[in-house]
Parts: sequence; C-alpha cells; structure tokens
Amino acid sequence: MSSGLSQAEAFLREHPELQFVDLLIADMNGIVRGKRVDPSALTKVFDKGIALPASIFALNIQGTTVEETGLGLDIGEADRICMPVPDTLSMEPWQKRPTAQLLMTMFELDRETPFFADPRVVLQRVISRFDELGLTPVTAFELEFYLIDQENISGRPQPPKSPISGKRPASVQVYSIDDLDEYAEFLADVLDAAHEQSIPADALVAESAPGQFEVNLHHVDNPMYSCDHATLLKRLIKNMAYDHEMDTTFMAKPYHDQSGSGMHLHISLVDDKGHNIFAGDPEQPNDMLRWAVGGLLATMNDAMALLCPNINSYRRFSPEFYVSSAPTWGLDNRTTALRIPGGDPEALRIEHRVAGADANPYLLMASLLAGIHYGITHKIEPPPITEGNAHDQHEASLVNNLRDALRNLESSEVMREYLGENFLDIFVACKEHELNEFEHTISDLEYLWYLHTV
Repeated sequence: MSSGLSQAEAFLREHPELQFVDLLIADMNGIVRGKRVDPSALTKVFDKGIALPASIFALNIQGTTVEETGLGLDIGEADRICMPVPDTLSMEPWQKRPTAQLLMTMFELDRETPFFADPRVVLQRVISRFDELGLTPVTAFELEFYLIDQENISGRPQPPKSPISGKRPASVQVYSIDDLDEYAEFLADVLDAAHEQSIPADALVAESAPGQFEVNLHHVDNPMYSCDHATLLKRLIKNMAYDHEMDTTFMAKPYHDQSGSGMHLHISLVDDKGHNIFAGDPEQPNDMLRWAVGGLLATMNDAMALLCPNINSYRRFSPEFYVSSAPTWGLDNRTTALRIPGGDPEALRIEHRVAGADANPYLLMASLLAGIHYGITHKIEPPPITEGNAHDQHEASLVNNLRDALRNLESSEVMREYLGENFLDIFVACKEHELNEFEHTISDLEYLWYLHTV
C-alpha cells in the first residue's frame, strides 16, 4: 500500500464526521479549481486519481477556455489525470459541514508523465536544475491583501466596517497595533486556521492603507511547499473573511490613491551540508550572491508578465508606494527591486519586491529561480549597489504594461529554456486573449471624456 493511500485511510478514521472532500488544482492564474467528492471516493483518488480536462490550464481570468492554446476543442476537451500532492490533505476550518481539502497535480493519461502546462510541473522543471548543482532553495512568501466590504459602491470596493468600532478605516497607519485590534478576531482565526492546516503563517502586520494587511509565511526548504502554502493561504483568507461577513482582494491595485498589494519572496540557497551559500558580509557580497542578483536583474524584464500577470498589475508601480520601476538592488533598501535584508550574516538572503499579490505563486517562484540559476551558472555580475532613494537615481526601465511584458516573455530565450516553450506559448495565448478583450471594451472614462466633447 502506498504511503499516500495509508494516509488517506488514517485521515478517514480520524475524521468519521467528514462529509465532503475538495480536490483542488491551481490554474494558470493561480485560481483554485477542482471537484468536491464524497469521502468514500478518497482512497480511489489516491490510488487512481481523478480526470479533469487539460483545458483547465487554458482558462482566462474569467474562467473561459482560450481556444488559441490548443487545449480546448482542438483536442476534444480531452481529460488528463490528476493525482494527489503528498501531505496536503487537511480539514477546512471555515466550513459549516465537515469538509477536507487535497491539492492535486496533473499528469498525462499514463499517470507518470507530468502535464507540461501545470504550473507545479513548470516549477519542478526549474527546481531540478538546482538538484543538479547540489543546492536547495530556501524560500518564504510575504502576502499583502485588502479586507473589503461585501457591499461595493457602484462596483468599486470600500474598506469594511470595524467589528469593534463600527467605523470604516480611513487613515494610513503602517504597523498599527490599533488596526490589528480592530480586526483581531478575523486575524486570529486566520492564524489558527493556517496552523490547523500546517500552513506556516507566523505574523500579521497592518500595512500602509486602510484595511490592508500583510501575512508572513515562515521559510521552508522546498520551494514547492512554499507555493502550496501561499496558494492555500489565499483561499483560507478569502473564506475566513466570508465567515466574518467581510470580503478580501489580492488585486494588485484596488484603490488608485492607496498602496497596491505585493507578493514579496525571500530566497537563499543551501548546499548539501545545509550551509547558506549566500552567507557572509552583506557589505561585500560573495560571488554566489552577486551572481544570483545579477541573474535576477538581467531577467527581470523577461519575467515581468509572470511577476505582474494582469492589466491592473502595472498600476501598482509608483515611487511613493515603495515599488521599484527599475532593476536595482540594495542593502536593507526598500526602494530597490531586490533588497538584501540586514541581520544575521549566516541568514543572508535576497528579498524580491516586484511581484504583485495577483501573481501565480508557482510561476513567480519558477521565474525567479530561473533567473538565479541563470545568474550563477553564467556568472552574471550585477550593476553597482544602490544607496539611498533608488527612485531618484534610476530612470524607470521595467516594462509598464502587459502587452510589452508578454512580448518580452515570448521572445526570452532564457525563460523558454527554463520554463518550457510549450508552456510559455499557452500562457502568452491566455493573457493576450484577456488583453485583447479588455482593449475592445469601452470604459466609463472614455464616455465621460469623449462622448460629448469630440
């Protein structure tokens, strides 16, 4: 009997009250999709998997199949087989009826060949490059999000009323303990539920806008686990907010005059003896750290469509909101794209600060690890360290729109080599379809400006 199958049987014995099991798989946008099954089907799922159409990875942000990918009608909406991801079976604390969840990943019909378009498979392709070097990435996400009211104003979000004071937050109070107190029950339930699901969330911080918070995940020595944790945490936060009669958004820029929401990623590399190869004096970074930074900066424009995958993503870039518009790096400098945090020299790491909270964690991780591996293996030297305000010293040179970002990604030899040509073709087709539909939509602002004036 496989270890997964025995785990499933043990889980069923431990939870005789179980009524449903959600089988989850993250699509190209990081949106969790799947099936809900009866607990009696769980052992069969572990043994034989479940069938889902390959077109699940051809869905745009609206959930519509993009036929240009070739994964829809061209192959008859054919199924592939999804198998369980080990050690991801857990209860869903927010459900009124006892329900469990299980992450899945897609294979070809032989159940052995990973399906090329699954973001988990794309990430594993890059991780294997580090296995060949005898190195293990140690990673941790920081996720920013907004609590919003379940009632919008003319389709636009607004902060929720505080359960304590009954007032809507309006002030900008970064790191405010009072703001944490206002939503204490919700935030405590998020951390409790995360621990119940073995998601290593270890801190919550009030961020720099009304209703905005950041949750930190503890570092782990498997990048895939980091992405699993981030994906499941987003789902947990959304559902826990519903329980508290609120809503949430991980949209990169929900308010034009407030900070956007980012997804920062901390990365170090350890060798087969567990030694951090970036360790040392941050004032004189060693070769490995410099080359890793060099690779990340050299490929940053190539990867922007994966770091900022939506039209709204690019509205987040603004100097006053600590989002760099140039490929820069600095020591303990939050105005740069890459920050080398201070502290323990043995824990030296890179903090990547460009991606939005709307990014797919698996694809974000894959693109950054690709840049690091490329930098190390090609010994890419970075530009000089930036001291002081990077916005005052560097012209904006990162692409600032999705159209150009997709062109850069499509023509990037580095990203095609690391992530796979077939995968990139599908990703670009999905996003170009969204972009074309958006650009053909006439906005309210266009009517306001042009209807009676031209």
